[in-house]
Amino acid sequence: MFEPAEFVERAVRSLRENVSGSAMVACSGGVDSTVCAGLARRALGDRFTAVFVDDGMRREGEPERVTMLLKSLGMRSMSVDARERFFRSLAGIEDAEEKRKAFRNTFYSVLADVAKALRTDCLIQGTIAADVVETVGGVKTQHNVLEQIGLSPSKYGLRVLEPLRELYKHEVREVARQLKLPEEVCRAMPFPGPGLAIRVVGEVTPERVKAVRAATRIVEEETRGIDAFQTFAVLIPVNATGVKDGGRTYGSVIVIRSVDSTDALKASASEIPMQDLRRIAKRIVNEVDGVSRCAYDITDKPPATIEYE
Repeated sequence: MFEPAEFVERAVRSLRENVSGSAMVACSGGVDSTVCAGLARRALGDRFTAVFVDDGMRREGEPERVTMLLKSLGMRSMSVDARERFFRSLAGIEDAEEKRKAFRNTFYSVLADVAKALRTDCLIQGTIAADVVETVGGVKTQHNVLEQIGLSPSKYGLRVLEPLRELYKHEVREVARQLKLPEEVCRAMPFPGPGLAIRVVGEVTPERVKAVRAATRIVEEETRGIDAFQTFAVLIPVNATGVKDGGRTYGSVIVIRSVDSTDALKASASEIPMQDLRRIAKRIVNEVDGVSRCAYDITDKPPATIEYE
């Protein structure tokens, strides 16, 4: 049986043994990375900095929310605006795996620059077991998996520590509560490292990210009362005919995805009431520019993955 108190004790001891100077924690504000920051605070005190990278792929208001969260937790933190850098690196790429690899390279390159500025080479990150299983198994490349597939962090001038690499999501949530992190963190819905970049199927552009960001906000607002593992919107590279104000439109298609799961390795489609789906679809079509219709994905994992890319 998993004992969160025992795990915290071991993880803190390990961080103290492996960090002689200072370190930084890549912190997105999600439960995995915030738990890493919480462990680092116990182990290192003021010898670490929580770093939020704004890659332009975050949800509406997320950069501000994460900045406020880290301040409220009393952590030394900094935010890095790398939006243009990420959009440049993803320009023209349509293949899902190539997008993930391009994102990974840019992510670690940005963190390498931050590490030089902070005069450290030690990066603590929230890689969990599911990330490693799916990457090593060839399902899809997770941006925060390096050494497990033969890539050395030293390529970026970094030494990477992964205190959560043996835990699954439900166990990480137990650790979050053990660390007395805010309940909003403990219950935070999983959000992929590359963010909205992999919820835009095909090429990532500022315009397409803007559309899926707006649809994501609507989906999250309308499903707050639904107890699901993950609920989100996806923009697919398909246009469809619609009708608006008595005339023909030809716009994008948004797919709504909601799944129930424990460890993210298997998942089943959530049974959202039809009236709720109709309400969400109506809002998206009316409020998101260029969208002509919505669909709801009822595919389990397997055979599908939770994310589209």
